Amino acid sequence: MHFATADLVDQHERVISSCSTQFRNFGGHARFFGKVRTVRCHRDNALLKSLLSTPGDGAVLVVDGGGTLASALVGDIIAGLAVKNGWAGIVVHGAIRDSVAISTLPLGVKALGTNPLKSAKTGAGEADVTVHFGGCDFTPGQWLYSDEDGIVLLPQQA
Repeated sequence: MHFATADLVDQHERVISSCSTQFRNFGGHARFFGKVRTVRCHRDNALLKSLLSTPGDGAVLVVDGGGTLASALVGDIIAGLAVKNGWAGIVVHGAIRDSVAISTLPLGVKALGTNPLKSAKTGAGEADVTVHFGGCDFTPGQWLYSDEDGIVLLPQQA
């Protein structure tokens, strides 16, 4: 992948959004990009597991977990499903677990931190809705680009 988020900001200054949330890189790929899909869920990961079990076609799943670090929304099994089904990455506004195993996967994974406590599995939440954090609206269909400097959003592929 030959892009840098700083260069994208310089090239698309009028239409680009930059996420101010300071995420940590956990996946095997620090740089990743793809069309945005979203899930909003709070301490329950059944819906995002279901979505990552479908073909990703190179998309990035943005998970709004409300920023809580009280339990993990993604672990190695769910991240493995993303790899198996062709997702480019997962951005979790919340916590993950199994970080060592996730670091070996060919997948971009960003999250706020880790917690070994697992989430509930009731299926509560919403998919493919606009979610907001870090000063950005993450809308399905946008393009997300992520590297070591952060996350930017564009209305179309760069």
